[in-house]
Amino acid sequence: MQQRIHTISLSLPYRLGDVNCYLIETNAGFFLIDTGCSSRRTHLDRELESAGCQPGNLKLIVLTHGDFDHTGNAGHIRNKFGTRIAMHHDDAGMVEHGDIFWNRKKPNIFLRTLIRTLTPVFFGFGRSERFKPDLYIEDGHDLSEFGLDATVLHIPGHSKGSIGVLTTSGDLIGGDLILKTDKSDQPHLNSIIDDSAVAHTSVEKLKSLNIKTIYPGHSKSFTIDMLTK
Repeated sequence: MQQRIHTISLSLPYRLGDVNCYLIETNAGFFLIDTGCSSRRTHLDRELESAGCQPGNLKLIVLTHGDFDHTGNAGHIRNKFGTRIAMHHDDAGMVEHGDIFWNRKKPNIFLRTLIRTLTPVFFGFGRSERFKPDLYIEDGHDLSEFGLDATVLHIPGHSKGSIGVLTTSGDLIGGDLILKTDKSDQPHLNSIIDDSAVAHTSVEKLKSLNIKTIYPGHSKSFTIDMLTK
């Protein structure tokens, strides 16, 4: 089955960079991996409509993890296109309760309170953006039942419920575990890691798989050989 990956890059508030959403086009329809911040909703809507998305042909939304810069438009897109939202259950409480520290190692109470207070301001994830996922997907979940030739990989480290989507052609949409900045020669772990040891185990897992290209949640794509050097 032919599958094409479209990268939709959405800017973060206050010039904090960009976040990537990935629209996979197949013969069966479209699949959206991550949804960006709600503050860039109009941009995302325009990109989806330009690609040909309409109610009925957006088959599934897959969230790589629960952070609000990746989940901010999920509920809106679900309602607009009549589709379903899938994610790992270990991050589900983040989007259900609006708490990015849910099921994560907790920072000090002052920092936690500050970030929870500022989250609706920075990322536009208020009460109206909270939602309950329709499907919980685990490591090894075969997405072909929805029309996507891909498998779910559980790759915790950035968060406990972080996942990747690995297509049969060797493309991995990997969320926020690893990235490659313009200033770095090689890919590296995200600067925000919940569990460093677990994150390194996840990276070793990726190295052992038949992956060709990694599409990260932030920064440009890179080939797997850059990770294995």
